[in-house]
Amino acid sequence: MKLDPTKMKDWQIAEAAEANLRPVRDLAGELGIAEDEWDGYGKYVGKIDVTKVLKRVGAAKRAKYIDVTAITPTALGEGKTTTTVGLVEGLGRLGKKVIGCVRQPSGGPTFNIKGSAAGGGLAQVVPLTMLSLGLTGDIDAITNANNLAMVALNSRMQHERNHDDAWLAERGLKRLDIDPARIQFKWAIDFCAQGLRDIEIGRGKGPLDGFRCDSGFYITVASEVMAILAMSADLKDLRERLSKIVVAYSKSGAPVTTKDLEVDGAMCALLVKAIQPTMMQTVEGQPVFVHAGPFANIAIGQNSVIADRLACALGEYVVTESGFASDMGYEKFWNIKCRCSGLKPDAVVLVATVRALKAHGGAPAVKAGLPLDPVYTSENLELLEKGCDNLLAHIDIVRRSGIQPVVCLNAFYTDTAAERDLVRKIAERAGAAFAVSDHWLKGGEGAIELAQAVVEACAKPNGFGFLCDLGEPIKDRIVKQVVEVYGGDGVDFEPVALEKLEAFQRDPETAKLPVCVAKTQYSLSHDPKLLGRPKGWRMPVKDVLIYRGAGLIVPVAGEIKLMPGTSASPAYRKIDVDVETGKVRGLF
Repeated sequence: MKLDPTKMKDWQIAEAAEANLRPVRDLAGELGIAEDEWDGYGKYVGKIDVTKVLKRVGAAKRAKYIDVTAITPTALGEGKTTTTVGLVEGLGRLGKKVIGCVRQPSGGPTFNIKGSAAGGGLAQVVPLTMLSLGLTGDIDAITNANNLAMVALNSRMQHERNHDDAWLAERGLKRLDIDPARIQFKWAIDFCAQGLRDIEIGRGKGPLDGFRCDSGFYITVASEVMAILAMSADLKDLRERLSKIVVAYSKSGAPVTTKDLEVDGAMCALLVKAIQPTMMQTVEGQPVFVHAGPFANIAIGQNSVIADRLACALGEYVVTESGFASDMGYEKFWNIKCRCSGLKPDAVVLVATVRALKAHGGAPAVKAGLPLDPVYTSENLELLEKGCDNLLAHIDIVRRSGIQPVVCLNAFYTDTAAERDLVRKIAERAGAAFAVSDHWLKGGEGAIELAQAVVEACAKPNGFGFLCDLGEPIKDRIVKQVVEVYGGDGVDFEPVALEKLEAFQRDPETAKLPVCVAKTQYSLSHDPKLLGRPKGWRMPVKDVLIYRGAGLIVPVAGEIKLMPGTSASPAYRKIDVDVETGKVRGLF
């Protein structure tokens, strides 16, 4: 059956492709993974025991390592995951032993506006339904581990309120004297549920109904537990990191951790299988490791260190993806993930589309449910050139890391030859390589030009290096990031943020932690309305969070939310099941 993206929806393409999927046993065998080193979840999906594999083959990096990032997101989408998968297919067409590494889709976007993060057209990860609806249970396990910590916290507060020190001592407990006004942790759920952002719990009528206090939820992918899974080197490292999570502070100001609550071991028990990457495949049969799923605007935005290290030990080329644009996902890949993994990229792909660049050039705003303005589908070189200021900003960000990027123009049938030539000239004038890729329509065949450009880039030496030395003061590192990466004029810290920064700086354990900024993904600045390459702005930092387990200092800029909201026209309205066959319809 010929798969035609112009006449079929993504879920229809995925369903048709699933008729020709390669058994996971064949994928594992081609990568040299032994039978006792993976567990099957059905015929086409498997969990890989990384410890066993790396103990046998070694953890040394053998592959060329490629990161895919993008320009600032717009409502039109840039197709970063689609490009990641398309590049994997393109490298496969060149005969390369290639492995893709992507994040697991969150239920929040899947049932909301964005849809599943499986790619699109002929560049998808399959089976789509399993990938989109829970996969092998990792996100559920993270949700449960997060919420078990909250259960332990609320229970401890209840018992300390109801009983004296002697009663606690009889049960082997020491009073933690938790300050209800300084609870740092929240509950987690993997949906966009804005009504749960701020809640009150323990409103029962008796003393056994929990401790009454303010609380709330964040989306699971924003949980520190998710960040820990993404950054852990192995099960031992995961266990140690979980024990360091600060859930609250005592009335004297001492941190209260999951270890203090004696819940860290049980949390780890829930994650024993979750630490193993899941192996799936592209529509064209190349292996893809799916693992972890933190967002880049409110977390680190990367798939796991474990998956990348495994892939780099087994493959010839490895393509990984960073969430959102280069100021968000790539910056965190560059300065956090690569520090943690010890891996350094050989090439970076920067994805753009003509339509998105026009939006940054001042084209009319895209409104959900309404037809696109004709400017997006007809030639307009003036708007396009203005929008390329955003592209140039992201080229500069990648170059700041010591790498000249490969700009990938993700092709649309409405692009004109003159528009593509203009983007090419601007990119090459800035020192970047350039390729047009038509992977959505043609799969690997359409990505050959991109794959060849990436192979050439990987063959060249680069000067990859980190933005800051972790010995520099935290405050100085935040300012440096805003000025040199985002292009701002400076940072305005609110008093509460300054107070926390000073306390973190005095603590040797936290003073050298990497910085992971939480801000809007829709602008290089903190303000989502400032498109293109904004100038003359300063970033307000209203709070600074500490993720001791993940090992991150998190400045919160602007009005970023750790729990997104569900739109008036969410994707779940189009998802259903064929009751005769049990097959899911409407995923995208």
